[in-house]
Amino acid sequence: MTQPCTDVLIIGAGLAGMAAALSLPPHLRVALLSKGAAEECASAWAQGGIAAVLDAQDSIDDHVADTLVAGAGQCDAQAVRAILEQAPDAIDWLVAHGVPFTRDDSGGLHLTREGGHGRRRIVHAADCTGQAVHAALLRACRERANIDLHEHTSALDLLTEGQPAHCTGALVRLPDGRLQRWHAAHTVLATGGLGQVYPATTNPATATGDGVAMAWRAGCRVGDLEFMQFHPTALQVGGRAAGLVSEALRGEGALLRLPDGTRFMPAHDERAELAPRDIVARAIRHEMDRHGLAFVHLDISHRPRAWLQSHFPGVMALCASHGIDIATQPIAVAPCAHYACGGVLADIDGRTDVDGLRAIGEVARTGLHGANRLASNSLLECVVMGRAAARAIAQQPAAAPALARPTETLQAGAQEQDTAAIAQELRQLMQDCVGIQRSDQGLAQAVQRIAAWRERLAPAAGHALRNQLDVCWLMATAAAARRESCGAHSRIDATPALVE
Repeated sequence: MTQPCTDVLIIGAGLAGMAAALSLPPHLRVALLSKGAAEECASAWAQGGIAAVLDAQDSIDDHVADTLVAGAGQCDAQAVRAILEQAPDAIDWLVAHGVPFTRDDSGGLHLTREGGHGRRRIVHAADCTGQAVHAALLRACRERANIDLHEHTSALDLLTEGQPAHCTGALVRLPDGRLQRWHAAHTVLATGGLGQVYPATTNPATATGDGVAMAWRAGCRVGDLEFMQFHPTALQVGGRAAGLVSEALRGEGALLRLPDGTRFMPAHDERAELAPRDIVARAIRHEMDRHGLAFVHLDISHRPRAWLQSHFPGVMALCASHGIDIATQPIAVAPCAHYACGGVLADIDGRTDVDGLRAIGEVARTGLHGANRLASNSLLECVVMGRAAARAIAQQPAAAPALARPTETLQAGAQEQDTAAIAQELRQLMQDCVGIQRSDQGLAQAVQRIAAWRERLAPAAGHALRNQLDVCWLMATAAAARRESCGAHSRIDATPALVE
């Protein structure tokens, strides 16, 4: 059979991938791969909004300062400023694509506030921003003649040739299960996060860290993988995470309480509920452990029902589906895995260590997030990087994709029967040893056990579990190497890092 070729292969159809596809010139043929259904991505699930300096009382300097504080001294200040300065243009671009952002009484964009932000600068579409943005861009992608969207099509490995390596495409699993080499002049990783390597996460089932693992094996450097951010407030139903409760609730006055009604955040941080999310997540975990609780309460019942319905219809509907009326009842919440602050080392336009390969969005490590992502900077990064990567590709001299040639249909690796059990054990190991609180002993155990699994499954080339094992090993080794606590990386056997 003939191998497919395209000008630009974009692996991942979330906000970053679609922003790149829509920003490429129409003469380039684009293959946009979605691991599941196109609607199944973290971007579509995002509730809060997109951070942008649009208020006359706000400034880029203030937004930069808030981002650096949240990042616990680990951000790249130059990258932070370069990305945040492009926020107003990114919002204009989204508006031009029909995103229905919430407006204020004067007709301007309504701005809300979230933890870690000193000003109101969050542009949003009620509390379903990700869904609104994703729907608008997906509609635009489907209308573009040069964009071919391939759903239920996942990449398992990158194709490279030469020394130093040049990326020529990817090994792809087709919807019918067959494996096929897919060649391209330019390959863009937009694979999102890796929350599914934990048992409780806000991420969709497709977020298994494939992009990081594939890029690392191809020769890219990775960084900051020890900084896994846990969202403080996932709705808890029957002992499991049932959905994300937007951080914007705390920005609008929601309070965290113990079951007896006692507030506890003021005792942990002077910013109380508006502290950066790593601090809030650890505070909640501390109180849960201290009192033997499965969850704490998030209470916004002091707000009028009509106001809640106007500002947080998504959260109200989510909670109502589980029998909770947030206008009269507190919400049971607990932390769960949410966002990877690190990833494949890339500059703002997605350039990686491997020629022909770019990484954008959550899979990339630009230095914007440092040790702890500031709320609502992630969707912004997706748009800015997607558009920048497209501009950079368009400015390069025309390059033909690798020539298609007949090839055998590749088969998945052996040992399939072992993978489900190992994947489940792996998630629990990550929760126990590479979770919110870590120790030298636990991290050493994780590194050793994951290394044994990787060696055992080495012959199973082409299996998706290989990517999960590789990315978990990278995360555990990075966490073991950072012996001090810093941002989202908290060690019970170390003192907090000093930030100058």
